[in-house]
Amino acid sequence: MDVVTSLDGTRIAYRRSGSGPPLVLVHGSTADHTRWAGILPDLERNFTVLAMDRRGRGGSGDAVAYALEREYEDVAAVVRAAGRDVSLIGHSFGALCAMEAALRVDDLKRLVLYEPVFPVGGRPLYPPDLPARLKAILETGDRDAMLVAFFKEAAGTPDAQIEALRKDPSWTGRIAAAHTALRELADGDYVFIPERFRGLLVETLLLVGEISPAELTAPSQALENALPHSRIVILEGQGHVAMTTAPKLFLDTVLDFLGS
Repeated sequence: MDVVTSLDGTRIAYRRSGSGPPLVLVHGSTADHTRWAGILPDLERNFTVLAMDRRGRGGSGDAVAYALEREYEDVAAVVRAAGRDVSLIGHSFGALCAMEAALRVDDLKRLVLYEPVFPVGGRPLYPPDLPARLKAILETGDRDAMLVAFFKEAAGTPDAQIEALRKDPSWTGRIAAAHTALRELADGDYVFIPERFRGLLVETLLLVGEISPAELTAPSQALENALPHSRIVILEGQGHVAMTTAPKLFLDTVLDFLGS
């Protein structure tokens, strides 16, 4: 894997493959670059893909102290390493990182955000006792149970989608990085300021699952109101993980947008 150094000195790894215009992929909570394995061959036929490992997992390094802002800088560093006219796709927590990174780079060509997660309308994102409960499960050593609890309670993921994720190549990496889920509850403290995004002129596709809970779709609606060149596309019959549950639908939608 290739490596780029982020602003705080942390080494961020990414896997480069394929050929064509550059495309950076940013995975969500608990995953690593293998999250994209099921759709990577199709993307590689059209793009030079840079699938990053977010800090604290896979081939990437980490810092002693965690701050959400460092994740934005990590994504921006990989985008700069990709070259010019880069397209950027972020999923879930990774979509939050991608939308903030978009404010920190130049020459971004296209932006795809699949259900970024942050509080909307003053409503708390998570139950106040969730961090303590997840930590207690993690301390038993049962990382699989901790991940299941995280997906159910933090993301509202139905059982069928969790079972699909268990069969995905990324599950091994998720088990290894399960401890990072606790710090990623920091997205519950994120404050969305629409005015910061009104000058972001990048063409942006906002993906939402038809059956995703309101907590996961409301941020995209807030973004559509703030971003000058954005539109929402609803993935019919899908929730938060269409890359796994409906890869063809996800690919057709994204490739159509990136090729437009």
